[in-house]
Amino acid sequence: MSKLESSPIRIKSFQFACEIVHYCDDLKRKNDFEIASQLLKSGTSIGANTREAQRGVSTKDFKNKFGIALKEADETKYWLEILEATGREVPNDLMEKCEELIRILVAILKNS
Repeated sequence: MSKLESSPIRIKSFQFACEIVHYCDDLKRKNDFEIASQLLKSGTSIGANTREAQRGVSTKDFKNKFGIALKEADETKYWLEILEATGREVPNDLMEKCEELIRILVAILKNS
């Protein structure tokens, strides 16, 4: 495994995206199609943008993609909060993992 493939943000965002896919499948079984769709898009976009960032052609490109990933992580947290506020059961570890991704992305952006 290359250094790029073993980066913590890449691994964590990929694992998070997989968990989001499974959770959205559960939401769809409960007929929460619209919010599942929004959550699926933002929750999987985090990893897609971090992967793109690591192949960035410039520092500006790198920061831009990580900035987009951070926005997507924040949007994902928003949808999870909406689900909680409307009485849906959100796995605690899913919210915690989202918050961890936000912290990591903030740190990457501050240090780049």
